[in-house]
Amino acid sequence: MSQVDYVKEKMNSSIEVFESSLTQIRTSGANPGLIAHVTIDYYGMETPINQVAGISVIEGKQLLIKPYEMHIVKDIEKAIFAANLGLTPQNEGTQIRINVPQLTEEKRKEYTAQVLKMAEDAKVAIRNIRREGNDLVKKDKTLPEDYSKSLVEDIQKATDDAIKQIDEIASAKNKEIMTV
Repeated sequence: MSQVDYVKEKMNSSIEVFESSLTQIRTSGANPGLIAHVTIDYYGMETPINQVAGISVIEGKQLLIKPYEMHIVKDIEKAIFAANLGLTPQNEGTQIRINVPQLTEEKRKEYTAQVLKMAEDAKVAIRNIRREGNDLVKKDKTLPEDYSKSLVEDIQKATDDAIKQIDEIASAKNKEIMTV
């Protein structure tokens, strides 16, 4: 694997982490990602809710959680309360329903600022990967000088592409947040 392929792979991984972290930020509608990171104690192990229950969206405004085992309904309810997400689970005995309220203008602005900060953190991670890749190229004394410069240019191009991709993802998420 060349240094450029290594760098691209790590950058793609960073972008995926950024995208998955964005699912935890609320938009105007209900989204299973809102509670995907919430865990419960399931037979002695911290387990995400989406691994012990089916989560579906109803009419874009409600989440319906149907546990695979009925005895964990109360545990799921407590975990959602404890996660302090601003969501109120309603225990219906065999399932949990969560009404996802519309966001206020103030909350929308707060979330867009959070997205921008997360995007900046992702860009810093990309730049650190670029530096690591450049260091690998410079330390490899077996490479001809012109080939080495070509690799550094390719790494910079991969960096530019990754940062552009992060900006596009953040812009799309902010548009989604601001849509009423």
